[in-house]
Amino acid sequence: MRILLDECVPWPLRAALVPHECTTAQRQGWGGLRNGELLSRAEGHFDVFVTSDQGLRYQQNLGGRRLPIVVLSTNDLRRILAARRLVAQTVEGMRPGQFVELSIP
Repeated sequence: MRILLDECVPWPLRAALVPHECTTAQRQGWGGLRNGELLSRAEGHFDVFVTSDQGLRYQQNLGGRRLPIVVLSTNDLRRILAARRLVAQTVEGMRPGQFVELSIP
């Protein structure tokens, strides 16, 4: 599975998503892109997009997008790593076009 992490997501999350191929928007050379452009570029190249941008659903028209999106409720690395199993299970269960807001305890 190819996973793209938004620039607002701590990059150490990649280690929790092994054995999947995981990279960041910055490593793709897409740092600083607006969400719409970032999603358009990611579509077809990645299987899941992970972000902590709480406003994504309201800022973008997600209708017609096939790229599954997981929105984490925080970008606090300690909390995310403590819930890494939940994050990994959610990412692995995503289907095309699905949008999930994942509450991190």
